[in-house]
Amino acid sequence: MSSINYDLRTIKGFLFDVDGVLSCDCIPLATNGDPMRMVNIKDGYALQLAVKQGYHVGIITGGYTDSVHIRFERLGIRHIYMRSSVKLADYEDFLSKTGLRDDEVMYAGDDIPDYEVMSRVGLPVAPASAAPEIKQIAKYISPLSGGEGLAREIIEQTMKAQDKWMKGDAFGW
Repeated sequence: MSSINYDLRTIKGFLFDVDGVLSCDCIPLATNGDPMRMVNIKDGYALQLAVKQGYHVGIITGGYTDSVHIRFERLGIRHIYMRSSVKLADYEDFLSKTGLRDDEVMYAGDDIPDYEVMSRVGLPVAPASAAPEIKQIAKYISPLSGGEGLAREIIEQTMKAQDKWMKGDAFGW
């Protein structure tokens, strides 16, 4: 049984912000000034499984480091938007490339740059640590903060609702 008040059977695409969603809010900096991120391994498992199960999965982030791009590309994610100054433009590009409608997309964001996209998608999701303005428009606020397994939580509940969890390629990377 899902704790998300949305018909998860309609979801065909998952989009995530990185900082504050797939990684925690506090990020150490490398000596060259690049942010270093910690990511949740169970998020990674769920993301790659969603790709294998035929979902459209993407990342839209204002940040850029090679390590972030490499991490998500290795999970099979092909829609990676980095240095996104206006996330709505990248969201529209994602829709154009995938053929999805707004109501078929879940987007998880945590701060003001995510607001426009979250106002458009069918299922806007916020981590517990999100900004108040984002929580106001979220249809689901996770009990988890950024970096604590939000992607796994959402993908797992969606796949269970669609009877795809623990099926097919679920038992390998």
